[in-house]
Amino acid sequence: MKHAPRYVLLSALVLALAGCGGVPAQLGPDGKPLPKVYMIEPADSARVTYSMVDSLNELRRAAGAQPLTLNAELTAAAATHSRDMSVQNRPWHFGSDGSSPLERVKRTGYPGKMLGENISETYETELETLSAWMQVPDTRAVVLDPAARNVGFAWFQEPSGKIWWTLVTGQ
Repeated sequence: MKHAPRYVLLSALVLALAGCGGVPAQLGPDGKPLPKVYMIEPADSARVTYSMVDSLNELRRAAGAQPLTLNAELTAAAATHSRDMSVQNRPWHFGSDGSSPLERVKRTGYPGKMLGENISETYETELETLSAWMQVPDTRAVVLDPAARNVGFAWFQEPSGKIWWTLVTGQ
Protein backbone atom coordinates (compact mmCIF):
# COMPACT_ATOMS: atom_id res chain seq x y z
CA MET A 1 0.00 0.00 0.00
CA LYS A 2 2.97 2.35 0.53
CA HIS A 3 3.56 2.32 -3.22
CA ALA A 4 0.01 3.12 -4.26
CA PRO A 5 0.56 6.90 -4.58
CA ARG A 6 3.69 6.33 -6.69
CA TYR A 7 1.80 3.87 -8.91
CA VAL A 8 -1.05 6.32 -9.36
CA LEU A 9 1.42 9.08 -10.24
CA LEU A 10 3.28 6.83 -12.71
CA SER A 11 0.00 5.72 -14.32
CA ALA A 12 -1.10 9.33 -14.74
CA LEU A 13 2.28 10.22 -16.29
CA VAL A 14 2.09 7.31 -18.74
CA LEU A 15 -1.45 8.28 -19.78
CA ALA A 16 -0.41 11.89 -20.25
CA LEU A 17 2.58 10.93 -22.37
CA ALA A 18 0.45 8.56 -24.45
CA GLY A 19 -1.72 11.53 -25.38
CA CYS A 20 1.35 13.38 -26.66
CA GLY A 21 2.05 10.84 -29.38
CA GLY A 22 -0.81 12.02 -31.58
CA VAL A 23 -0.79 12.67 -35.28
CA PRO A 24 1.65 15.45 -36.16
CA ALA A 25 0.18 18.60 -37.69
CA GLN A 26 0.00 18.46 -41.47
CA LEU A 27 1.94 21.17 -43.25
CA GLY A 28 0.79 23.14 -46.25
CA PRO A 29 2.93 24.08 -49.28
CA ASP A 30 4.18 27.13 -47.37
CA GLY A 31 5.54 24.91 -44.58
CA LYS A 32 2.98 26.22 -42.07
CA PRO A 33 0.49 23.96 -40.31
CA LEU A 34 -2.80 23.58 -42.17
CA PRO A 35 -5.70 25.22 -40.35
CA LYS A 36 -7.83 23.08 -38.10
CA VAL A 37 -11.38 23.05 -39.41
CA TYR A 38 -13.89 24.63 -37.03
CA MET A 39 -17.23 23.09 -37.95
CA ILE A 40 -20.34 24.89 -36.72
CA GLU A 41 -23.25 22.53 -36.21
CA PRO A 42 -26.83 23.88 -36.39
CA ALA A 43 -27.18 23.33 -32.63
CA ASP A 44 -24.16 25.64 -32.10
CA SER A 45 -25.74 28.64 -33.82
CA ALA A 46 -26.98 30.48 -30.71
CA ARG A 47 -23.76 29.72 -28.80
CA VAL A 48 -21.60 31.12 -31.61
CA THR A 49 -23.77 34.23 -32.00
CA TYR A 50 -23.87 35.06 -28.30
CA SER A 51 -20.19 34.24 -27.86
CA MET A 52 -19.46 36.95 -30.43
CA VAL A 53 -21.94 39.49 -29.07
CA ASP A 54 -20.80 38.96 -25.46
CA SER A 55 -17.15 39.30 -26.51
CA LEU A 56 -17.88 42.44 -28.54
CA ASN A 57 -19.62 43.98 -25.56
CA GLU A 58 -16.79 43.08 -23.20
CA LEU A 59 -14.29 44.79 -25.53
CA ARG A 60 -16.60 47.80 -25.84
CA ARG A 61 -17.06 48.00 -22.06
CA ALA A 62 -13.29 48.01 -21.59
CA ALA A 63 -13.06 50.86 -24.13
CA GLY A 64 -15.84 52.85 -22.45
CA ALA A 65 -18.40 52.28 -25.22
CA GLN A 66 -22.03 51.27 -24.74
CA PRO A 67 -22.98 47.62 -25.35
CA LEU A 68 -24.48 46.53 -28.66
CA THR A 69 -27.89 44.89 -29.01
CA LEU A 70 -28.27 42.06 -31.50
CA ASN A 71 -30.59 43.25 -34.27
CA ALA A 72 -32.57 40.97 -36.61
CA GLU A 73 -32.43 43.27 -39.66
CA LEU A 74 -28.68 43.81 -39.39
CA THR A 75 -28.23 40.06 -38.87
CA ALA A 76 -30.26 39.40 -42.04
CA ALA A 77 -28.00 41.77 -43.99
CA ALA A 78 -24.92 40.02 -42.54
CA ALA A 79 -26.27 36.56 -43.39
CA THR A 80 -27.08 37.57 -46.96
CA HIS A 81 -23.59 38.95 -47.45
CA SER A 82 -21.82 35.97 -45.88
CA ARG A 83 -23.54 33.59 -48.31
CA ASP A 84 -22.91 35.94 -51.23
CA MET A 85 -19.18 36.21 -50.48
CA SER A 86 -19.03 32.41 -50.61
CA VAL A 87 -20.76 32.41 -54.01
CA GLN A 88 -18.29 35.03 -55.25
CA ASN A 89 -15.41 33.21 -53.54
CA ARG A 90 -13.89 36.45 -52.32
CA PRO A 91 -14.10 38.48 -49.13
CA TRP A 92 -15.15 41.97 -50.07
CA HIS A 93 -17.82 44.47 -49.20
CA PHE A 94 -19.80 44.42 -52.45
CA GLY A 95 -22.54 41.96 -53.31
CA SER A 96 -22.66 39.94 -56.52
CA ASP A 97 -25.44 42.32 -57.59
CA GLY A 98 -23.16 45.33 -56.99
CA SER A 99 -24.85 46.19 -53.68
CA SER A 100 -22.98 48.05 -50.98
CA PRO A 101 -23.33 47.37 -47.24
CA LEU A 102 -25.61 50.44 -47.02
CA GLU A 103 -27.93 49.06 -49.68
CA ARG A 104 -28.09 45.60 -48.10
CA VAL A 105 -29.00 47.08 -44.71
CA LYS A 106 -31.63 49.33 -46.30
CA ARG A 107 -33.21 46.31 -48.04
CA THR A 108 -33.81 44.63 -44.67
CA GLY A 109 -35.87 47.56 -43.41
CA TYR A 110 -33.44 48.53 -40.65
CA PRO A 111 -34.75 51.90 -39.40
CA GLY A 112 -31.41 53.24 -38.19
CA LYS A 113 -28.17 54.27 -39.82
CA MET A 114 -25.71 51.58 -40.91
CA LEU A 115 -22.25 52.42 -39.50
CA GLY A 116 -19.78 49.69 -40.38
CA GLU A 117 -19.17 46.21 -41.71
CA ASN A 118 -16.41 43.72 -40.92
CA ILE A 119 -15.90 40.62 -43.04
CA SER A 120 -13.61 37.62 -42.97
CA GLU A 121 -12.87 34.44 -44.90
CA THR A 122 -11.28 31.89 -42.60
CA TYR A 123 -11.35 28.50 -40.91
CA GLU A 124 -11.04 30.20 -37.50
CA THR A 125 -13.55 30.45 -34.69
CA GLU A 126 -15.67 33.52 -34.05
CA LEU A 127 -13.33 34.61 -31.24
CA GLU A 128 -10.20 34.13 -33.35
CA THR A 129 -11.91 36.19 -36.06
CA LEU A 130 -12.81 38.93 -33.57
CA SER A 131 -9.22 38.92 -32.34
CA ALA A 132 -7.98 39.37 -35.92
CA TRP A 133 -10.41 42.27 -36.42
CA MET A 134 -9.06 43.91 -33.26
CA GLN A 135 -5.52 43.82 -34.69
CA VAL A 136 -6.40 46.06 -37.67
CA PRO A 137 -7.24 49.74 -37.03
CA ASP A 138 -10.14 49.92 -39.56
CA THR A 139 -11.94 46.80 -38.35
CA ARG A 140 -11.17 47.60 -34.72
CA ALA A 141 -12.87 50.99 -35.24
CA VAL A 142 -16.06 49.21 -36.41
CA VAL A 143 -16.09 47.05 -33.26
CA LEU A 144 -15.44 49.96 -30.90
CA ASP A 145 -17.41 52.72 -32.67
CA PRO A 146 -18.98 54.69 -29.79
CA ALA A 147 -21.96 55.66 -31.98
CA ALA A 148 -22.96 52.02 -32.61
CA ARG A 149 -25.97 50.66 -30.69
CA ASN A 150 -26.97 47.62 -32.74
CA VAL A 151 -25.10 44.71 -34.28
CA GLY A 152 -25.86 42.06 -36.85
CA PHE A 153 -23.67 39.00 -36.97
CA ALA A 154 -23.81 35.96 -39.25
CA TRP A 155 -21.72 33.47 -41.14
CA PHE A 156 -21.92 30.98 -43.95
CA GLN A 157 -19.90 27.79 -43.71
CA GLU A 158 -18.98 25.81 -46.80
CA PRO A 159 -18.83 22.00 -46.69
CA SER A 160 -15.00 22.30 -46.69
CA GLY A 161 -15.25 24.15 -43.38
CA LYS A 162 -14.35 27.59 -44.74
CA ILE A 163 -16.37 30.25 -42.92
CA TRP A 164 -17.44 33.61 -44.30
CA TRP A 165 -18.09 35.93 -41.34
CA THR A 166 -19.95 39.25 -41.50
CA LEU A 167 -20.56 41.77 -38.72
CA VAL A 168 -22.65 44.91 -39.33
CA THR A 169 -23.12 47.78 -36.89
CA GLY A 170 -25.76 50.48 -36.81
CA GLN A 171 -27.34 53.17 -34.64
